[in-house]
This record gives sequence, structure tokens and C-alpha cells, in this order.
Amino acid sequence: MNKYTLSGVLLTLVLWVNAQSNVTYWQQHVDYTMDIDMNVENYQYQGKQKLVYTNNSPDELNMVFYHLYPNAFQPDSEMYNHYLTIPDPDRRFVKSVLNIANLKPEEQGFIKVNSLRQNKKTVEYEVIGTILKVTLNKPIQPNESVTFDMEFLGQVPVQTRRSGRNNKEGIALSMAQWYPKMVEYDVSGWQANPYINQEFHGVWGDFDVTIHIDKEYTIGGTGYLQNPQEIGHGYEDKTKPLKLPKGEKLKWHFKAPNVHDYTWAADDNYAHDILKGPNDVDLHFLYKKDIRNIDNWKLMENMTVKTMEYFNDLVGDYPYKQYSVIQAGDGGMEYGMSTLITAKRSLPSLIGVMQHELAHSWFQFVIATNETKHSWMDEGFTSYIDAKAFNDLVLETKKENPHSGAYRSYFGVVNSDRQESLATHADRYHRDRTWSSNAYQKGCLFLTQLGYIMGQENLDKTVKKYYQDFKFKHPTPNDITRTAEKISGMQLDWYLNEWTQTTNTIDYGIKVISNKSITLERIGRMPMPIDVSVTYKDGTSEEYYIPLRMMLGQKPTTAKVLGNWAWTHTNYTFKASKEIKSVEIDSSKLMADVDRKNNVVEIEE
Repeated sequence: MNKYTLSGVLLTLVLWVNAQSNVTYWQQHVDYTMDIDMNVENYQYQGKQKLVYTNNSPDELNMVFYHLYPNAFQPDSEMYNHYLTIPDPDRRFVKSVLNIANLKPEEQGFIKVNSLRQNKKTVEYEVIGTILKVTLNKPIQPNESVTFDMEFLGQVPVQTRRSGRNNKEGIALSMAQWYPKMVEYDVSGWQANPYINQEFHGVWGDFDVTIHIDKEYTIGGTGYLQNPQEIGHGYEDKTKPLKLPKGEKLKWHFKAPNVHDYTWAADDNYAHDILKGPNDVDLHFLYKKDIRNIDNWKLMENMTVKTMEYFNDLVGDYPYKQYSVIQAGDGGMEYGMSTLITAKRSLPSLIGVMQHELAHSWFQFVIATNETKHSWMDEGFTSYIDAKAFNDLVLETKKENPHSGAYRSYFGVVNSDRQESLATHADRYHRDRTWSSNAYQKGCLFLTQLGYIMGQENLDKTVKKYYQDFKFKHPTPNDITRTAEKISGMQLDWYLNEWTQTTNTIDYGIKVISNKSITLERIGRMPMPIDVSVTYKDGTSEEYYIPLRMMLGQKPTTAKVLGNWAWTHTNYTFKASKEIKSVEIDSSKLMADVDRKNNVVEIEE
């Protein structure tokens, strides 16, 4: 082999290796071992954390970051000041009696890092608000694992948002976002966002958590209890004797494999029920023994079993063997293998919040998008499936469109001229209401309209395929679109761009009807394929379908397929087969047309 041939082979090899690295998916991994001693008198907890961090990226890492979420619950925090600067602040932050500015030192939240070592050597760190910046002694190489040992002191804030003590229903401890949590590093770099309130992003890993707490307290949350016979509190095997240790505190030992967060709640007056769910999943329910609406709570428990079965069929099987619904928190919030919800609600509200938070087990706690950048992918997709569940399992009179409320919310934002792009970072919205509508409702409409574009059967297949391919990963918007393209055979990048990266709106109208000729017009900036229903004077009707040219394909349909419509053309004319009585664009109303007044025309006799 001469030197030129050798050089060519080496160049080919280098190009091949680079190509492989460019297309290979990677994600970081963490293994947490934590030992927590909780003082229920002053709401402080001593923590020891061993974190084994594996760098699966192709990059050398010179620093790492931790989230210190409880630091947000202090006067003058970024969270508090953010809500002073927007026109529609969350009332819990600035108008409640116990808002952050009024918290006394003993009521505030904090995590104080007392020591941190990298591979047994002390390492330098700096606290910057809710972020801990760590300058490494030695860079972490690709495919290398390092161990961080930390000792810390935490204080649980008075319940303001998500995490806290003594919530409005009297739950002692709602322990969400409570521990030093490694920041995610992905293809976009470190996601070291300050905690403002909205959304999260975490590293997949395994948790081994031991909590020492007064023996009167019952704990529920993420993971599997490893020592039920030493705990009791309804977790034990009733066929075996309890072996309760002596002392004032019990040691609760949990393991949670393949999750990206860890949450728990505790109270000294919890009742604890266990129901069997589908695929032998243990469903735990923890609630105040003196709960007033116990009948509603019991009905909600039974509906949880049915709802999990429903989501398994709609999306794919829930992959863990336990799930807990816990009375705690400040409303409803999803967590790994669990949810914290408030219980003083009407039955429809209680079931609705349970279904929404349970739905998050599929979209966010199995398919873990970066919520800070793409909150519409978890809140919107969750809203899509929870609305279907509520319609099919709860309502006696079924809605023709279970997502009609999402359309109304989206139209309300458009009509108020307060739109912002779905690509906006969750913390950067000018208005909270716009973020909420975008994340929940416009995100939901991404899927409902996808069903309009590609057909409902193809959408159903897409949702299942997306779940199967991306569970336990961090998918991006492109991943759901590419999945839909593979199922439908269409090109859909235009839809992702228009709906999520612009504020363009959909508005089509019937411009002219002359004899048998129909001219449609595109008034809004966003193009779409068009369904047209034509009713004839003889009482018959006919359905027409106009594909959008840049889809380079069409949905399955029984309608008469016309020639495609290029987005550059504002008008489109076609001939009907008989004398026309009326014409309607999109009788399904699945297309989010912002002005439907011009979508229907009846010919006067």
C-alpha cells in the first residue's frame, strides 16, 4: 500500500468516525446515593450525597453545575423579582400573605453546601442564586465517570410554590426540587437555568435514597420502598411480622431506577391505600385521615386504575411497578412515579387533576423533553391525552371535540394580540397567561392539527411510535415531526416551523362562488391542506381535499382529491360537480382557523 492509498484510507476512516459521532445519540447519566436526616421541628435536613456522574458526551468537561432550587424562596431572589416585572404575576408569589418577600429567615428555603469533593479531593465551588458552579480539579473526559461527595444543609420553605411545608391543606412536607441536583448537559451545552418557577430538565439516572424521620410520619413518593417490614405505615406485607427498629425515627430506604428526579411527601396523619393497577402496578394513595371529601377521593382512586389502563392503550405501557397519588403540594404537579395534588376539590376537578398529572408519566417522566425550551411538548401532549381520557371515561355526554377548550384558549390569546412564539424559553415570556396557553393549549393543538393534516389513524400510530422510540430519552421537536413523517410519508418540517417557531396564524376564507366554480383564499400567513364540504341544491353533498404542495404527499381520505395548493399562491379555484347550495371549509373544526366567519357560505335562492 503506497502512502497516497494509506492517506486515502485514513481520511475515509476519519470522515466515517466523524459521521458516526454526528449521528449517534448520547445522554449523560447520574447515580445518586443520598442519606437525609429530617428535623420536623425546624424543617431543616442534613444531607449526604454521593453522585457518580458519567460523561457520555464527546466533550471534555471542565466544570459542572448543580441546581439549588430552594434558594429561590428567599427575598430578592430571581424568582420573586421576575414576578414583580410581568403584568400578570402568579398571585402565590406577590399577592399572598406568605409571598416570598415576607418570609422570615426561619420560613425561607435554602441549600447550604458544607463540603464538596471530586474523587475524594476538595473542589472549588460558587453559589450563584439557585445554581452551584463547580470548577473541577481535573476535567471529566468522554466516557469517564467521576464521583462527587457532598454534605449539605437544607431548609424547607413555607409552602409557596410546589415545594414547602404546611401547605394550605395541612400537609407537613412537600419535598419537590429539594436536593442538590446535577444540571443537564446535552447537545446545547449546560442547561444551568436559574429557578424562576416554570419548568425543569434533568439527567437520567438511578436514585438510592434513605430518609430518617420521626416514626409518626408516613412517606410517599418516587421509587420502591426497600424495607417495608421495618417501616409499616401500610407498606408492609401483612402476612409477615413487622420488625420495627427501636428509636424515635424510622429509616425509609427507597430505590428509583431510571428516573430524572426524586420527590417525596410526608405527614403524621396520612392514610394509605394500595390498589392494583394494570400490569400489576401498585397504585399508592396517601391522604389526610380526616379528609372531608373522602367519597370523592375513593372514587378518584378507582378512576386512577381505569385512567392508567386508558393511557397504556393510547400511548404505551407505563414502565414502572408503582405510582403514588399524594395529597400535598399547592395544586397539581407531576413527578417521577408520583404526583402531589391538593384534595379540597369537586369530584370532576379531583379526577381531572389526577388524570393530567398521571398523563405526565408518559410525557415528561418517560419521554423527558427539555421543558424549559419546549414546555409545549410535555404540557401540550399531556393535555392532549388527558382531555381524551376525561371525555371518554368521565363525561356522561361526550364532546365531539374533547379539545375544544384548547382552541378557545388559543383564539383568546390571538384575539388579545398577546401571542409569543412556542420557541420562547419558558422563563422569558412577557405574560404568564401566554406561556400557559402556549404550553398547554397551543401545544395540544400541535397534535390535534397533526391529526387533521395526516389523518387520525396516522396520528394515533405516531403517538405510539414516538413513545416507543424515545422513552427514557430527551427528544426534541424534530423527533416528533420526523416520527410523523415516517408514519405518514409526508414532509412536515413546514408545520413544525410555522406552528412552533412563528406566530403566524391560520385564516382561510371562501372568496367567490360563481355557478359551479369555488375560489378559496389564504388570508393568514400559515398555509394548511384544506378540507372542503360542498352541499348541492339537489340535497346531496360531496367532500373535497386539497393537499398542501410542500407536504409532497396527502392524508388517507375518502374525499375527492384535487390538485395541490402551493403556499405562494393566495387563491385556489376548483369546479364542483353540481349546482351549489353551500360551501364549508374544515367542517371538523380541527384546523385552528382564527376567523371562521368566512369559512361557510350559503347561496341565497
